[in-house]
Amino acid sequence: MAQRSGDEPNELETRQEPRLVKALEMVAPGTALREGIDDILHAHTGGLIMIGDPEELSFLFSGGMKLDIDYTPATLYQVAKMDGAIALNANATKIVIANVQLMPDPTILTLETGTRHRTAERVSKQTDALVIAVSQRREVVSLYVDGAKYILEDIPVVLAKANQALATLDKYRTRLDQVSTRLTALEFEGGATLHDVLTVLQRSELVTRMAVEIERYIVELGREGRLIEMQLEETMVGTAADKAALVHDYLAEDSDEAFASALDQVGRLPHQDLLDFGRLAELMGYDRKLNTLDYPVSPRGYRILGRIPRLPKLVVQQIVKEFGGLDEMLAATDAELETVEGVGEIRAKDIREGLRRLQEINLVDRYLQT
Repeated sequence: MAQRSGDEPNELETRQEPRLVKALEMVAPGTALREGIDDILHAHTGGLIMIGDPEELSFLFSGGMKLDIDYTPATLYQVAKMDGAIALNANATKIVIANVQLMPDPTILTLETGTRHRTAERVSKQTDALVIAVSQRREVVSLYVDGAKYILEDIPVVLAKANQALATLDKYRTRLDQVSTRLTALEFEGGATLHDVLTVLQRSELVTRMAVEIERYIVELGREGRLIEMQLEETMVGTAADKAALVHDYLAEDSDEAFASALDQVGRLPHQDLLDFGRLAELMGYDRKLNTLDYPVSPRGYRILGRIPRLPKLVVQQIVKEFGGLDEMLAATDAELETVEGVGEIRAKDIREGLRRLQEINLVDRYLQT
């Protein structure tokens, strides 16, 4: 998949289940492995394919034909006509052995009923291998990773789900922009409350979670998901950086450890807890029993300064360290700004002009949203 710009890729990628995502990438439309699986599916022959390190998995093998030949979709289709399983190397570039019987531990619990699928689930629970079961009768492809089963759906079905998720994400992003614009106005006016902050944080997290779901669809779609990926990239621009700056601005304790912990914990919150402002306030270092509607808070300035063009993060940190809050920055003179390390005369004027323009833009945005 293409890398995103800015901070977005790290945020979304770290929330994925890495082994399942890697498996979906291997069998995505456009890959040689998917072509071979589709050939097996259309021929109604069925098959059991195991992908992993042959030496580590050899204890499962009984019988079979050792091939050790380069993988091609046509070869996979041909050897799948035999009854046994097929073993590929870890990156699926070689067919190591064909027509082999897999002998996993029979005491491993499995909820599957068919012999092929019971074997697949047990092998995936016993080893690190990716196991693919192609059902002969039902024409279904099942992936088994770490004992978990994932059924590949038809491309039109996945596309429909992805487009529906994109529409939902667009609504979430619109609402996020609205509450974010309101918070910005309140910050300039000195009237922000903890409730306003937690509303933006909650909406940012909901947007991120919806984006993670769409990322999964994009991986599964392979080359068919390029348009979905482009729309997702456009919708998510700036979201992760803005959320990080928001947490920096309003954490009760301004330290790198507290910042990393808060972001991590927000990302791990169950959905029900995400809707609980008391729990969110607690993660930000406040008393969860606070009346968030009446509790005034002041930003440190990371979020507003981060929106000024060509202002390095290190300079932003120095300005926040020097003045301590947005109100103090707005009240500072050009001469006071110039004394901050890394600012100077020209950059001080750019900062002052940038803050003025942000206030004007915010007024226009609020007018357009009403």
